[in-house]
Amino acid sequence: MPSKIIINNYYTGYTPDPILENYTKLLFGKRFNLEKITSKGYATPDDKWLIEETNEFVMLLKGKAELLIEDGQKIKLTEGDYFVIPKNIKHKVTRTSRKPLCYWLTIHYK
Repeated sequence: MPSKIIINNYYTGYTPDPILENYTKLLFGKRFNLEKITSKGYATPDDKWLIEETNEFVMLLKGKAELLIEDGQKIKLTEGDYFVIPKNIKHKVTRTSRKPLCYWLTIHYK
């Protein structure tokens, strides 16, 4: 438990990186991890799949994005859309908008 109140702005702190997304852990515990992801024109490399050991709640707060699930399902997201990726499901980001930046909120949980 924090010993003081922490105030910050969700939409600040982006460091441009042409290859990677920016990840920031906001809050974590034994059974969950709350994370901010910022991306700009990002796509997971063609030869790579993302796979998590925990369930993942994903909400796109700003921007537009597209994902591909291993079974061929394509997901198009706009601001405010959210979904859950069960653990061990392979997925990848196929596109994120450049303007505006994509701001994601994810919760990894058991």
